[in-house]
Amino acid sequence: MWLTIRSREEEGFYVSECREIEVASCGDTPEEALDNIREAVDLYLENARELGMLQDVEPVLMVEEPDTTGR
Repeated sequence: MWLTIRSREEEGFYVSECREIEVASCGDTPEEALDNIREAVDLYLENARELGMLQDVEPVLMVEEPDTTGR
């Protein structure tokens, strides 16, 4: 299962989201936002497995880097 993580700066903090499973998190730094979204995704998947909503699959997280070139 491929899950894409997108991050952006928003009003002085960083927001990360995984649209495939509609999970989002934030942090004071890009690294903290990424750590937090990984934890949130892990918790979501753990709960989904416990509820029988998801079979035993291992997600592959792909982090999309924001375009900082101004293009």
